Amino acid sequence: MRSLITGSVKGQFLGVFEKLSKLHAKKSFSLAIILGDLFADPAEASAKDEENVKSLVEGEISIPLPTYFTLGNHSLPPRVIEKLEKNEGEVCPNLYFLNKGSTTKTSEGLRIVTLGGTLDPAVTAGLSKERFLPFHTEGDARALRGAKTADILITSCWPLSIRSGSRVNGPDRVLEEQCVADLCSALKPRYHFSTSDEMFYEREPFFHLTEQGEPVTASITRFISLAAYDNPSKQKSLYGFSIDPATAPPSTPPPGTTVSPLTYSKKRPSLIEKEQSYSRFVQSPEHEHSRKRRRRQPPPTPQECFFCLANPNLATHLITSIANDSYLATAKGPLINSSTFPSLSYPAHILIVPLAHSPTLRMIPDPESRASTIREMHQYRRALQSYLSHASNDAALGAVTWELSRAAGIHVHWQFLPVAAELVEKGLVAAAFRVEAENEKYATFRPSPLTPPNPKSTDTSNEGDYFRLWIWRPDAPLPAPHISKEAADSTINPPAPVSPLVGEGGGGIEISLTLPIPLSTHFDAQFGRRVMAKLLGLETRMDWRDCGLEVDEERRDAEAFKKGFRPWDFSFDV
Repeated sequence: MRSLITGSVKGQFLGVFEKLSKLHAKKSFSLAIILGDLFADPAEASAKDEENVKSLVEGEISIPLPTYFTLGNHSLPPRVIEKLEKNEGEVCPNLYFLNKGSTTKTSEGLRIVTLGGTLDPAVTAGLSKERFLPFHTEGDARALRGAKTADILITSCWPLSIRSGSRVNGPDRVLEEQCVADLCSALKPRYHFSTSDEMFYEREPFFHLTEQGEPVTASITRFISLAAYDNPSKQKSLYGFSIDPATAPPSTPPPGTTVSPLTYSKKRPSLIEKEQSYSRFVQSPEHEHSRKRRRRQPPPTPQECFFCLANPNLATHLITSIANDSYLATAKGPLINSSTFPSLSYPAHILIVPLAHSPTLRMIPDPESRASTIREMHQYRRALQSYLSHASNDAALGAVTWELSRAAGIHVHWQFLPVAAELVEKGLVAAAFRVEAENEKYATFRPSPLTPPNPKSTDTSNEGDYFRLWIWRPDAPLPAPHISKEAADSTINPPAPVSPLVGEGGGGIEISLTLPIPLSTHFDAQFGRRVMAKLLGLETRMDWRDCGLEVDEERRDAEAFKKGFRPWDFSFDV
């Protein structure tokens, strides 16, 4: 179905309806939507404006096709409000009002969700009670999430951070709201329309993420903001497009598609002082986590994968080193920031990523490639530890590296994170993971070899899914990790000893622990980050989407890390 969208009209509806009539006669549109303010501001309306409103309400103005209008920044004229109350949302034939907090399904099956007006500073909770005043509440936005999905989302305000990660220049001054961003993230509309009076803006399409941080490439949103009708800079105020609500969206994202720039706000527990970090992992009996299984989307191809160099939309500015079989990249939305550890002037949350597109390392098909990839990833890990030992004056910082290996995953990778060496020395890092696993009713962590005994093996029958840790600190006595009585008594899988690490630029002590994941277990993909966030007192940074940086900041941090890591970067020798 072909549709027309126009920006704010501000009382010039006679000219707009005339233009719609000419376009409709040529191409036969199914409907039209007028964003922003259809009518002039009542406080500034002229006698001519009032006369035109009277003619419209009395049906003297012809409207050629079903046309919907919204509530913008101004109240509706009293005549219009009176007519809407009497006529159930219809001003005149073919002109319908989209309530400021409404879900509308057209006769063609098009689902339109509307949030009109701006955030009401006088209302901190609940729903707005006045239908025609140009204000909404956060409660109105939350209530609209119950629509679950939308073909078209219409809002007067822009979603917060919508320009993040975009190369398209936008207007300098525009009102953005977090509740609008949350609504867009929840509904994942095909189109999200808004207004910007003096400028047309169309962002690159973006795909959304699940709560586990996995891409939903079948849900693509296009955000488009239209300039006002007859604006002095002649910016685009009319937009035509085709949409079929009965047809599934394309499985392949269009060129230029990015990950969603929107961060989803969630209420967090209050921060506890750092000296109480360990007690954060104690879970009250009343606290239970939902384990409802979610329907998985088809896995992305290498051209769609977040971590594949074949993806034309890969954030290459985050990549800091590329070797033969793997690469390093700074994490998007890092857990730590440049002030977490004073000895580091930038976040050192690093990803170690295999070049092969595989859900697990064991599933890399070629044995030689598999073995060399695993060796090289360990080489990167040890190089990072040696670099960290130097950067933190040999003693202040240790590191945690974790891997989530699942046959149903997308692209396996490791996450490397600095941590205070004192926490490692006291055994608090290992204990934090053990306690959180117990809270989640997961299996028990067991000691494991620092490197696989036979990386060329294709036998995965005894491996299964797992979560693996490497915990390291510079040379010093390191307490053994907590070992369960079952593990200590086992003769089949005896505890692995604490093993010394010898690396370029200094040695260290490290252990490896593995948590098996049975097929029946729903395992949180953010488990590693969640544990470390609690341990470091960074609960407000638990979700990476809440920690997004501007592209310039990401590029600056990546370059700073690359410069510091250069003496340990063996990729220059391969």
